[in-house]
Amino acid sequence: MTRPLTGEPLALDLVNTVWIDHGRRFDLFDEPDGLPNWLAEHDLPAADGALDPLLRTRDAVRAALTGDEEPLNAVLARGSRRPVLRDGEPAVETLVDDPAWLPAWTAAADLVRLYAQRPDRVRKCANPECVLWFHDVSKNGSRRWCSMEICGNRAKTARFQETHRRRR
Repeated sequence: MTRPLTGEPLALDLVNTVWIDHGRRFDLFDEPDGLPNWLAEHDLPAADGALDPLLRTRDAVRAALTGDEEPLNAVLARGSRRPVLRDGEPAVETLVDDPAWLPAWTAAADLVRLYAQRPDRVRKCANPECVLWFHDVSKNGSRRWCSMEICGNRAKTARFQETHRRRR
């Protein structure tokens, strides 16, 4: 099964590794190559034991998106970033208490970055049955659906059918 929404910022893409299609729940990390492919897609290291931290962070990011920041802050407490110089060039080094947590911590920190930029542009799809989140980069900030082709069209079709039912 192909994921319905990709290309979102790291934190949201992690949350979107779980989706619903026609009432059935899918989890990318249940697929044999799901985890290594997702890590490679985001240029994250394939550390041994990274799955459990990613699953916990996925839940923590989803909780933060719905208002419960405590689990996310617990993940963030596992690491930090510090400025360094390398060959006279400025860089930032990420430090985590366990290498298995590096991909998960990086995703958690990405949500903080998104909230620092434009928290009003981080949104859940307006389809009540959809569990996907997106970063609205539209010019006027009016995006409502994870995908116009999927959820947007379903909503329009449902409205059209409801209008015709009322007329009968």
